[in-house]
Amino acid sequence: MKVAIYSTKPYEHAYLEKSNQGKHDFLFIEAALSPQTAELAKGYKAISIFTNDDASTESLQQLAKLDIQSIATRAAGYDNIDLKEANALHIQVANVPEYSPYAIAEHTIALILALNRKIVQADHQVKKYNFALDKLIGFDLHGKTVGIVGLGKIGSIVAKILHGFGCRLLAYDVAENAALIASYGIEYVSLEKLCTLSDIITLHSPLNEQTHYLINKQKIALMKKEVMIVNTGRGGLIDTSAVIEALETASIGYLGLDVYEKEKGLFFYDHSMEIPQDKLFARLLTFNNVLITGHQAFLTETALGNIADTTVYNLDCFAKKERSVHALTEK
Repeated sequence: MKVAIYSTKPYEHAYLEKSNQGKHDFLFIEAALSPQTAELAKGYKAISIFTNDDASTESLQQLAKLDIQSIATRAAGYDNIDLKEANALHIQVANVPEYSPYAIAEHTIALILALNRKIVQADHQVKKYNFALDKLIGFDLHGKTVGIVGLGKIGSIVAKILHGFGCRLLAYDVAENAALIASYGIEYVSLEKLCTLSDIITLHSPLNEQTHYLINKQKIALMKKEVMIVNTGRGGLIDTSAVIEALETASIGYLGLDVYEKEKGLFFYDHSMEIPQDKLFARLLTFNNVLITGHQAFLTETALGNIADTTVYNLDCFAKKERSVHALTEK
């Protein structure tokens, strides 16, 4: 089957080709899917997309005109896909529900530790032969209260790791997990209580109408002064303007982001020779207590291999006219 793969980076090619083993004819496209780039898939039967591709109504309609019948997204999240329209157009959609929750969870912990122990600042100082310690004071994670928003596979692993550090764990989710309570002493609470009691808040929820701007001005007002917030989930979980205001008043003491609400068109590309256009993001970069990575939490050899394997499995199912176990339908 001929497959157009959007938003591909050179590092992905080897993993996808290894999983494919010559079964499908791949066209690697660096550009993201949009109504304007849908035409690049002309002559192909399926496409593969990533998190910041635009699989909205207009894009899907353009794809349908080209007789695209299937979409395999190389991600777990699919809020960028209009599933209702895809169903109406008889376009099959499948995702990669699990590629390596450990990759995301471990990156979350890396952000927490780097922010707390001021690793970036320390590295910059030492490279300048400045060994003063005055501005590098951190805190013990042991005994701190950590609020975990979203206790799915990733959040559960974060809980396991933080339990090992000796943290008190609070959780907010739509359903309680008795096994996690038994293993790690997690206490399920309301989001308001979690915000009030937590020293560190880490976000692992999907993005939908209920979770959009889950962290906003009202929730920040409930938080401890100098709270740490880490988001490796979805950018839209945080109201960036509200967070910047809280950083300016030192209400938020630390912010770690691997995702950003307006990352589309920004992350995954080299903009080093351009004048920054996003004023909010530019403002975030001015804070010494903000650490941002460009949506790289998933980026491990294990995860890339698993993403490629599952994507090719989904494409195999499409080619055989079989339903993938990862098929997505409108809820």
